[in-house]
Amino acid sequence: MSAAVLDRAVGLLARQVGHWQQPRWAAVPDGGDASRADLVHRLVQKIADLGADAEGRPRRAVPRLPNDPALVDQLRVVAVDLVAAGPSEAVLGRAAAAVTATRAAI
Repeated sequence: MSAAVLDRAVGLLARQVGHWQQPRWAAVPDGGDASRADLVHRLVQKIADLGADAEGRPRRAVPRLPNDPALVDQLRVVAVDLVAAGPSEAVLGRAAAAVTATRAAI
């Protein structure tokens, strides 16, 4: 996997959810246990954790902003940070897979 694959996955998710209003973010997908916003926030946290691991720094909680549409920007930022950390292709692959899985789940 490459940074381009992760970038594409993030772009697809951003285009899928970037226009959503609050009620759509708050909805729980069929068979799910969390709102769409919660699922995307979990993804943001996962990508941030991968970035922290790649940089050799402690993991920190990503703040949950009150405006759910801001999750798209948070995702873009943590993905860019991950790529800048220079992780292995395997880590980039895990990140891209997580984005793709979240996209399918929401």
